[in-house]
Amino acid sequence: MKSLILSAALAALAGGASAEGVKVGMITTLSGGGAGLGIDVRDGFMLAVKQSGRDDIEVVIEDDQRKPDIAVQLADKMIQSEKVDVMTGIIWSNLAMAVVPATVAQGKFYLSPNAGPSALAGKGCHPNYFNVAWQNDNLHEAAGAYATSAGYSNSFILAPNYPAGQDALTGYKRTFGGELAGELFTKLGQTDYAAEIAQIRASGADSVFFFLPGGMGISFLKQYADSGIDIPVVGPAFSFDQGILQAVGDAALGVVNTSQWSKDIDNPTNAAFVETFQAEYGRLPSLYASQGFDTANLLISALATASPADADAFRAALKAADFDSTRGDFAFGPNHHPIQDIYAREVIKEGDVFTNKIIGVALEDHADAYAAECKM
Repeated sequence: MKSLILSAALAALAGGASAEGVKVGMITTLSGGGAGLGIDVRDGFMLAVKQSGRDDIEVVIEDDQRKPDIAVQLADKMIQSEKVDVMTGIIWSNLAMAVVPATVAQGKFYLSPNAGPSALAGKGCHPNYFNVAWQNDNLHEAAGAYATSAGYSNSFILAPNYPAGQDALTGYKRTFGGELAGELFTKLGQTDYAAEIAQIRASGADSVFFFLPGGMGISFLKQYADSGIDIPVVGPAFSFDQGILQAVGDAALGVVNTSQWSKDIDNPTNAAFVETFQAEYGRLPSLYASQGFDTANLLISALATASPADADAFRAALKAADFDSTRGDFAFGPNHHPIQDIYAREVIKEGDVFTNKIIGVALEDHADAYAAECKM
């Protein structure tokens, strides 16, 4: 497999900079059903590197094909042969569980732009592991809180049977104040949901919560709309994000979803990010693009004061999170996972484009439930 090596071939950033640069290994999903997610993480990350003006950040990018064994092989190659300092990029939690523990055990830093499995937030936390997105449960906890505030009392819930799916249903149940009409785990990558929709129809539910990222969510929403079931749907942003909405179309209009990011968060960094991402790539950014952008800017902020060669100083610089996030306020908790607001958004249409608008804050300054188990 041929590596794609990209670097910011621009003048060095004016102002403070570390004496040494960094080599970043990005393993992400660039082909198959989840490719849009990985492409957006990559594009957001590389936009931040380009805007930094630094010519000493080298990024080696590989496609994991959404396969854990491929991701492990690529990680070994990057650490042993490419001699990377920092790794990033993984979308899927089962791949993160296959790669991250071995990466940090070898003294490398891992900055997650997406996957946040509970196992790495609690007892499996590590000083060299930072999650710049969220812990997996968080957006689902916000969905449960919103559903409760909306008066729903009998939800049917479903998600794929892999670590992020398991965390999703755990998170929803943690904050939902009602009863469950049903609970299902589907297959990862599933595209036919006729059986699940039949169960929902017969369940007596007053609401449906689902976590089905990427193509899974597109398939489910289209089939759900075609079924004629008139039960409100609530979900996390992963199934209602910018790259998915255009494929879903009218079936998504009016659906409330939860996210720590939205293109209409009102701060100068986010406004500039949305404008420049659209100018660079010809499309609106997604949740994943914002996470890639923030991950790169966290890295760049740490490099301004320390090199990865000085692990203690570099770790402290990452922990400080001294960068302007697209989300506004951003801070790490004691387990290196974000403490942040999570919003309720509604799917709308602006001209010919389906997108989201913020309708309220579902959870304020929210931390994850596993930090107390982290002993670092």
